[in-house]
Amino acid sequence: MMGDRGRRWAAIAALIGYVATLVLAVLLLSDDLVALLGAWVTVVLATAVAWIAATRTGTRRWGALIVAMALVVGAIAVLVMHSAVLDVLVVVAAWLLATASAHHALRIDRIGLRDARPPGTMVPPAQRAVLLMNPRSGGGKVEQHDLVTHAAQRGIRGVVLQPGDDLETLARDAIASGADVIGMAGGDGSQALVAGIAAEHDVPFVCIPAGTRNHLALDLGVDRDDVVGSLDAFADGYERTIDLASVNGRTFVNNVSFGVYARIVQSDDYRAQKVATAAAMLPELLGPGAEAFD
Repeated sequence: MMGDRGRRWAAIAALIGYVATLVLAVLLLSDDLVALLGAWVTVVLATAVAWIAATRTGTRRWGALIVAMALVVGAIAVLVMHSAVLDVLVVVAAWLLATASAHHALRIDRIGLRDARPPGTMVPPAQRAVLLMNPRSGGGKVEQHDLVTHAAQRGIRGVVLQPGDDLETLARDAIASGADVIGMAGGDGSQALVAGIAAEHDVPFVCIPAGTRNHLALDLGVDRDDVVGSLDAFADGYERTIDLASVNGRTFVNNVSFGVYARIVQSDDYRAQKVATAAAMLPELLGPGAEAFD
């Protein structure tokens, strides 16, 4: 109850905060329109130059970066000369406070998950449960949480993917051998593949959040920090139906990426060095000589 009341007050504070931010912006910045316009134009130019830096290599990249940084410094200088920095900071601070209140009002925490009644219909424990596990997902969460042991203690047959294994084949074999509930411990891509096969055979599916982001688990209300606890769904589960979608014959459960981002995350180096990998690939994907996406 206290949690609900706290979130209600946070929501009210967020609404008041956003209105206050608008009022402050009008009152404080109305005398600084020339400075703000000059700073805005400078920032736009800096953004354009930064794009050149992101899509070029070598000396052209470094030259563009230097120019972009100089333009940002110039925007700050314009605000300083017109004594508008403090006004801008006050407006930004008000907006940040309002946003923090909104985040608190809307967030889902472990206490809220624990106290909320699970959606769906309670079903009896699985009799022939199978859990597929990708040991490479989430930086090795399967091993970190010792899921193989915890699954065995609950009577769940664990299948750990080995190099060269085909996940689709393993999932179909598990269902063909009589699995009445099938689960996947891995990222959203693996979850989607197994969920699609489970839906195809009308077999219940359990999402174990052992990936990096675990978007599906978040959407389902599964505590992403309690990887081992999610195994309890095989015994004390609430079954509900969700929508699946497909692109080019492949199932996805949360989102699907196209274009530049999709190409970057396919790189083997992306997980270990996200920023460096993106910086190295952007000129190839978006530079002057890049091949256009179909």
